[in-house]
Amino acid sequence: MEIENTLKALSGGEFLIQASSTGQTFVPEEHTEEQEMIFQMAASFVEQEIKPNIDRIENQEPGMAEYLFRKSGELGLLGAHMPEAYGGMNLDFNTNTLLCDALGNMGSFNTSFAAHTGIGMLPILYYGTDAQKEKYLPGMIDGSIKASYCLTEPGSGSDALAAKTRADLSPDGKQYLINGQKMWISNAGFADLFVVFAKINGEHFTGFLIERGTPGLTFGEEEKKLGIKGSSTRQVFFENVAIPVENQLGEVGKGHLIALNVLNMGRFKLGAFCIGGAKSAITESIRYANERIQFGKPIGNFGAIQYKLAEQTIRSFTAESLIYRISDLIQRKTESLIEEGVNPVRAKQKAAQEYAIECSIAKIVGSEMIDFVVDEYVQVLGGIGYSEEHAAARAYRDARINRIYEGTNEINRLVIVDMVFRKALKGELDLVNAAWAVQKELAKMPTLPGNNANPYAAEELAIENMRKLVLMVIGAAGKMQMDGQLDLKNEQEITMNGADMIIELFAAESLLLRVRKLDELNKKEAFHDDVLKVQFWEASQRIAKTAREAINSFVSGDLQRTFLMGVKRFDQYPAVNVKDARRRIAQHLLTANEYRM
Repeated sequence: MEIENTLKALSGGEFLIQASSTGQTFVPEEHTEEQEMIFQMAASFVEQEIKPNIDRIENQEPGMAEYLFRKSGELGLLGAHMPEAYGGMNLDFNTNTLLCDALGNMGSFNTSFAAHTGIGMLPILYYGTDAQKEKYLPGMIDGSIKASYCLTEPGSGSDALAAKTRADLSPDGKQYLINGQKMWISNAGFADLFVVFAKINGEHFTGFLIERGTPGLTFGEEEKKLGIKGSSTRQVFFENVAIPVENQLGEVGKGHLIALNVLNMGRFKLGAFCIGGAKSAITESIRYANERIQFGKPIGNFGAIQYKLAEQTIRSFTAESLIYRISDLIQRKTESLIEEGVNPVRAKQKAAQEYAIECSIAKIVGSEMIDFVVDEYVQVLGGIGYSEEHAAARAYRDARINRIYEGTNEINRLVIVDMVFRKALKGELDLVNAAWAVQKELAKMPTLPGNNANPYAAEELAIENMRKLVLMVIGAAGKMQMDGQLDLKNEQEITMNGADMIIELFAAESLLLRVRKLDELNKKEAFHDDVLKVQFWEASQRIAKTAREAINSFVSGDLQRTFLMGVKRFDQYPAVNVKDARRRIAQHLLTANEYRM
């Protein structure tokens, strides 16, 4: 059975005030035969080129990165998201998300690949001149030109605009002289082209393109990192680096737009890459649990291990559900903009910008999910998981960076709430009326839910109630800030509470949409319902706790008592025997001897 996705997609952040339907989402189980072939091609690349060479990659063997870029370029992986005019495959967004999923188990090469295809290529695609695109993109697509992105400095990380690197125009107006220093620069050891941000005359934050070999461009030694050891990370120094004015990227003083818009896509793809890595770690956890004998039976027979396998899977399946939901939102927006006559490249850029809130959610959920998964991976394996001779130790170390780069998870949480309020102030999101409706509801007697034959009635009501909790808390916080009673910039804990609630809502609704759609496609299994119910039970507890914590932080008196009663009123998801549900999920996994959902 095929479900036609014909309904209009919600705009960015609109999930806060409006429910979605299964016709407004994409699930990986509905991929086409062509998408399956592309997925398998990418998965074969990992099996044939990455896994046999993992030690060589980890040791940064000279020429290894160049070889892998050349091989991935030959397969079209570097240009899957690029226009055909430059040699790309121009695949749709959902197919590119499937590719990220398939490539998620590349270890350190994930960082090299993502830095090149994302923050390396997209600035040129989005903001480059026709001459710049024609000069660089074909080589970047076939792997002969490797890219690096130079933004962070010793004194500027999350605060990118505090950069000190300067660009000064020469007296004849033909060159810029670049002076400064960048740090934590991925691919710096082998990149051929650097996207560099500097301030013209020390004031106007602007992008530039600098080729390797330009006099005055030098590099520090390879950084000794906790993880992703196989990726090149160096400092980059600029001492009177002279480049032609034609190498300015984008408009003068608009470098922040390049950085921010490219980061939206980088955040989404980071989340997508985490999915593939998590599935591999879960499979290895399952197989070890089946093989390891203790007290006369496999450790997978024990409830404590079954809990871990099930919880790894619940979190991964939920994260995957929201990743593909966001993917489809971006694809639909891109298609609608193109239909309106927007240039395809500009349409992709605007679509990613539209769903900046959702991209930050993808980054946070994906990175925190895989951190949990690999931690439990090591724990299931015990002592052998702690040994550097096993892949678990590397996975554990590699995963930690995901919560830091592409904007720390703390910055992304602040960004989520800030963007919600910005959209509300611009009239793009009717947050005020939605929040006011919830407050008016609190003044009325609650109505008891009637009998409902819908098998997902409890979950749909839970989503409705979660949405009300979010609106109650962030609506009140926003109102108090506008009235000068609260300064969220100095009350980051409250902002974090709001972001966590928003994330819980989006994740839970995404999971429900996926399970319901699997039901419509006749692909739903009993363990999917178990995943759904455990996730909803846990999420309802977390969101209620976070709501109380936030309310107690900035509300007092009668309003505090009203809001706390509201939390109790909206926290009504029925009790779930999570122990038995997790055991059933684990048994399914152990029987399959792999992650198979």
